Amino acid sequence: MKQMDERVVSTGGNGSGRPSRQINVVLRSSESYASTSSSAQALESEPVAVAKPLSANDPFLEIGRELDSMVGLDNVKLLIYEIYALLQISRMRSDAGLTGGSHVYHMIFTGNPGTGKTSIARIVAKLFNKMGVLSKGHMIEVERADLVGEYIGHTAQKTRDLVRKALGGVLFVDEAYSLARGGEKDFGKEAIDTLVKAMEDHRNQFVLILAGYPLEIEHFLLTNPGLPSRFPIQIDFPDYSIDQLIQIAELMAKDRDYTLMPQSVFKLRQHLMQEKTMTMFAFSNARYVRNVIEKAFRHQAVRLLNQYPTGSPGKQELMAVRPEDLKWEK
Repeated sequence: MKQMDERVVSTGGNGSGRPSRQINVVLRSSESYASTSSSAQALESEPVAVAKPLSANDPFLEIGRELDSMVGLDNVKLLIYEIYALLQISRMRSDAGLTGGSHVYHMIFTGNPGTGKTSIARIVAKLFNKMGVLSKGHMIEVERADLVGEYIGHTAQKTRDLVRKALGGVLFVDEAYSLARGGEKDFGKEAIDTLVKAMEDHRNQFVLILAGYPLEIEHFLLTNPGLPSRFPIQIDFPDYSIDQLIQIAELMAKDRDYTLMPQSVFKLRQHLMQEKTMTMFAFSNARYVRNVIEKAFRHQAVRLLNQYPTGSPGKQELMAVRPEDLKWEK
């Protein structure tokens, strides 16, 4: 079965050909991170459109297809293209004998669950591999339990081991803010310190991505004054709209040769509107939709076995997800 995770197929972009600009922190080189706010604001206010046609062997071609297959995320797609453009132009500058300076690509992803953070991290790893920044392009996904040990010294060793596994690729730390929750004596602080040291010891050998809820990540960065400057790229992953969630549901079904009937779409839309309002800060977006759709497939299977105990339903009936197949806990 194709991994659905937070990634879904889309029928296209927003129709404008020019993605909206919602990037929180623009890409900067490590030497110019403390540039003036006026120049940063100028960059922020000017949208960038992907206008240059790609050749058949362009390394961004496959990456672009993957990004286009994802619903929404216009600001994310724009930044990924900016990184690609910077890498391409850096190559050309080098060929022309120009100095480009060193760039830092460590990132912070902020957003609620189910908004595509993990899927984009995998795409970032692949892009950096294709562009020659990372030698392997794999991704190691970890959380607090993977980094924090049970006794003094254990945490540093566990963290170093995971960094070694991530060399040549991306180390993705989900719910990174949990490392700072225990205070000064908590072993989570040791993990943070070890990661910071690894960023220096293995400069340009891996990319560290910290992910989590926006407010928690903001508080986490305040716990260590040196942290924000080490992550020059910050991307906000907004919640999906109801229309986007419906699109995700329909395309998840289509990917498995199912069809949501019009009445089913209406029922799902009403439920999502209610669910999103009631659980505003805990709603898991595409992840929630995926779980609802997976349950609907199972409920449909039970319904069909009961309706056709001695025969086989027709093809259309096998594909149809009806309103009674959509069930959720009240």
